[in-house]
Amino acid sequence: MTETLESTGPAGENWARSYTFRAKALDHPNSLEELQELVSSSTTIRALGSAHSFTDLADSPGTLVTLDRMPSTITIDADAKTATIPGGLRYGDAAAFLHSSGWALHNLASLPHISVAGTIATGTHGSGDRNGTLAAAVAGLEIVTANGDVIHLRRGDADFDGAVVSLGALGVVTAVTLDIQPTFDVRQDLYDDLSWDDLLSNFDTVTSSAYSVSVFTRWDGDTIPLVWTKSRMDAPEPPASILSATRQAVGRHMLPDQPATNTTEQGGVPGPWSDRLAHFKLGFTPSNGDELQSEYLVPRANALEAIEAIRAMGHLITPHLLVTELRTMSADTLWLSGAYETDAVGIHFTWKKLPTEVAAVLPLIEERLLPLGARPHWGKVFTATDLAGQYPRYADFRSLAARMDPTGKFRNEFLTRVGL
Repeated sequence: MTETLESTGPAGENWARSYTFRAKALDHPNSLEELQELVSSSTTIRALGSAHSFTDLADSPGTLVTLDRMPSTITIDADAKTATIPGGLRYGDAAAFLHSSGWALHNLASLPHISVAGTIATGTHGSGDRNGTLAAAVAGLEIVTANGDVIHLRRGDADFDGAVVSLGALGVVTAVTLDIQPTFDVRQDLYDDLSWDDLLSNFDTVTSSAYSVSVFTRWDGDTIPLVWTKSRMDAPEPPASILSATRQAVGRHMLPDQPATNTTEQGGVPGPWSDRLAHFKLGFTPSNGDELQSEYLVPRANALEAIEAIRAMGHLITPHLLVTELRTMSADTLWLSGAYETDAVGIHFTWKKLPTEVAAVLPLIEERLLPLGARPHWGKVFTATDLAGQYPRYADFRSLAARMDPTGKFRNEFLTRVGL
């Protein structure tokens, strides 16, 4: 190992302080060459992004490696309309650079604090009926494989669709090439008190009312407290009301007891996509971390049945819940994506930090949602272990992982538990 490689001992806790990493060391390579040497000489190793996953997904029985000290240069190919971004860079930092260069990504997750490679690997998404997951924008990957070699995969290659949402099982992703488009401005608007009848009778009308739409509920009462829309400024002005929900002039947090200080600017004020498509500002911590999160991506054709099923068990959910967010996304071709070959609706639960209570209610939720084709978000808390039936290409991914990592260098307890 090179003398400049830094090892800092155990990795500590994840962002939510809900999991303590068991890896023996956390290494910070400063270059691709250092990373190659580290990977090739390790028996077990995995990449750690921004530690925003809520479980042991990113952990390793041996070494963890983070790319936070690797070169952070972004390369734009204007002709191809792509940008190659270091895997360890945060989405918010990449977005600011792209906007300043006249370019944009199609979407962002609610948090801009998460690393590009980690976000892609877990199938994390933004929102919008016509918007794919963040991984759907991937046009290429640079990966350090188990023997320390660097490989490049491009959209259209035989293994590409299996390698994008990879859960870290194939190697360390050092760079991601993403589709880009000319930069654009966005406004955010909030709508109060949408009736449940309106949502369930006019679901497509609600979710198509803007470029990106989020519906926030706690599953109690006759109305939905908040619909949060993000509209491109090159589209028609958003309506004054969405069915029974009325547009509000004052911004606010999706949690009623939290100030709107940390949220990206609302109230219809135009701003660049890089400052509007995420829910939270990059310069602020969006939460104190005292929470757990779960999410299930349901085929859109079954979404109303899924929502009705969860609403019927609201009395079991609400006491342990901070808020639920409903979002939509379009289908993709990525084997382990929650939107693989189906438009999907994400049912996201931000829980109070009550591990025992949440662990008790999740199997009840999964009992209702998994038969409807729901796929748990890989980076959030779930209890199901038999997921092969949810993903038509599950066995193909296992074969790909066995071929790229024959000795199990990148495997861990999480991958074993879910049969990967």
